[in-house]
Amino acid sequence: MTSHKTAQTMKPATAAKKLGVYLQATPAEFQEGAVSRTELNALQTDPPAWLVELRRTGPHPRPVVAAKLGVSIAGLARGGVTEALTTEQIDALKDEMPEWLQKERATQAEVRKEAARIKERNAERAAQSDAQRA
Repeated sequence: MTSHKTAQTMKPATAAKKLGVYLQATPAEFQEGAVSRTELNALQTDPPAWLVELRRTGPHPRPVVAAKLGVSIAGLARGGVTEALTTEQIDALKDEMPEWLQKERATQAEVRKEAARIKERNAERAAQSDAQRA
């Protein structure tokens, strides 16, 4: 008795998230059908022209916009950015450097600094604990 393996599929929204693209900007055929794991892998390894262009010019989903601006997703919301932005719009924001963006970038830098400090502290504690056991 052999079991048939069914292809693992995901919703287009999940696939778009994994590809780092804004779902509403993808072609209709991508938005309408389920995407198999094999199809997703193919899109990642050999992206079609529409995917390359979308990744380059946008519109980009909020996580990508936040990363490109160097802020958190919550920081985007506090700054009033709730929609997907194109690369051109992101570059314009960087050039303009509004006060909210400066503040959010500073906040994000502090968060990263604190995370690094905590990671270092935990590593020291683990080393001390290992030394005590030996």
